[in-house]
Amino acid sequence: MRKKYSWRQRRRLSDPIEEHVAFSDTETKIAIAGHPLHAMMVAFPIALAFSVFGADAMYWFTGDDFWPRVALWGSGVAFGMGVLAGVTGTVELLMAPGIRIRSASWTHFILAVMLLSVLGLNWGFRLDDPVGAVLPWGAMISALAAGMTGITGWHGGKLVFDYHIGAQRRDKGGHA
Repeated sequence: MRKKYSWRQRRRLSDPIEEHVAFSDTETKIAIAGHPLHAMMVAFPIALAFSVFGADAMYWFTGDDFWPRVALWGSGVAFGMGVLAGVTGTVELLMAPGIRIRSASWTHFILAVMLLSVLGLNWGFRLDDPVGAVLPWGAMISALAAGMTGITGWHGGKLVFDYHIGAQRRDKGGHA
């Protein structure tokens, strides 16, 4: 039989994570003029991962050798910018106790590392022969990268919009 608690005892029961001293310390530690670098930098690898998938699709439809070269450059820049964004995100994760204490932050981190691996694979796979790499494996890796980008980005957006991770606190007057 389940133990019954009085109203006063139930009121005292709470989430130990939320009660942690550092739980609300989620402000960005790496920013320019208050704008978090990680949030600014992830736009490039996100856009490029989807663009590489689009370039592969255009090659499949047109057969024009221009599109594999676009995919090669796009995948390389997506990987390089992804590494830079990953470094800033990792530093944020490790420096801000309120970010580090949340399991959702670690989920996003693990997904992002996996995505970086796929982006690096996509680029490395295309280096020797951009045209020959597209069908079928290059297109499948690009599809995987685009799907993982969507999932990883969704988790990152959830951290920002639901938990206000990386956002500056505002005073009662609405100022940062």
